Amino acid sequence: MGDVKFMKGNEALSEAMIRAGCDAYFGYPITPQSEVLEYLAREATKRTGMVVLQAESEVSAINMIYGAAGCGKRVMTTSSSPGISLMQEGLSYIASAELPCLVANINRGGPGLGTIQPAQGDYFQSVKGGGHGDYHLVVLAPCSVQEMVDYVKLGFELADKYRTPVMILADGAIGQMMEKVELFPQMERVVTDYPWATTGRPAGKDRRYITSLHIQPEKMEEINHTLQAKYKVMQETEVRYQALHLDDAEYLMTGFGLAARICIKAMELGRAKGYKIGMIRPQTLFPFPTKIYAEVAPRIKGILDVEMNAGQMIEDVRLSVEGKTRVEFFGRMGGMIPSPDEILENFEKYFIKGS
Repeated sequence: MGDVKFMKGNEALSEAMIRAGCDAYFGYPITPQSEVLEYLAREATKRTGMVVLQAESEVSAINMIYGAAGCGKRVMTTSSSPGISLMQEGLSYIASAELPCLVANINRGGPGLGTIQPAQGDYFQSVKGGGHGDYHLVVLAPCSVQEMVDYVKLGFELADKYRTPVMILADGAIGQMMEKVELFPQMERVVTDYPWATTGRPAGKDRRYITSLHIQPEKMEEINHTLQAKYKVMQETEVRYQALHLDDAEYLMTGFGLAARICIKAMELGRAKGYKIGMIRPQTLFPFPTKIYAEVAPRIKGILDVEMNAGQMIEDVRLSVEGKTRVEFFGRMGGMIPSPDEILENFEKYFIKGS
């Protein structure tokens, strides 16, 4: 068992970074995730020799990640919504170059500079490949401070396994709340000579190149086919979700991250009133848990999708059920957080009172 501590989400994320053997962090402060850089600057270098650098911008930070990942190093950056937007070109380059790295988005309200309050308006950007070209990030959606810790370790494992950028999509509330967490033991920082890493030309061997520029369309199509094959394997083997009360469910609530956490309480309130409500919480937003929705859809009367946005994940839910059950939406925007009572009221409006 690791250490048990009472920690803020952003600081737990940072501590997990150190313990996961991260070689370097490059970032730029932006609310509500500025504590990450502060914590790492205070703790990381003196404990493990990890490089921690405040870049001059988010654009610089993601390109530093690109370079360090290309050297075979375990690297991570964090930001919040507008900052992640600035990183999109670099993320597309990293995906095309097939380099492992970890990015965390502590989502705030938008669009624009918006508000520093928590929101989930970055689902499309994160899950659909917010930059240019046909690519995906693996996207993990924590709903607790404990999962902020767990998903750092998992995120690095998936990044290394698939040579791909991985995103932790959290929000300002999870970044700022304090909860008890169990931290995994310190892992060693391992120096690995990956066959693709640009660490100098090996004696008697060809030079190593990392690039996302392929002028010949035949080569660019080959790269695209390689990426799509990799994403297909992820969709078959890396789907993660939490399911509650599916055995007797007549209705479902669904959501991700903080909204899902509140949905679970709304579900409990509904079951206390005699409504047979189940719950599906996607933990991977890409790959999305399409199959579980498809399996449940024919035998339930409807799904209420709850998000802190105008309705984004609902598109994937509707695609998953293929019209085999009714899907309704309730959301709050701009940094507003739904309450369990509001969610239950909207469930009753759509499915019980016949609205």
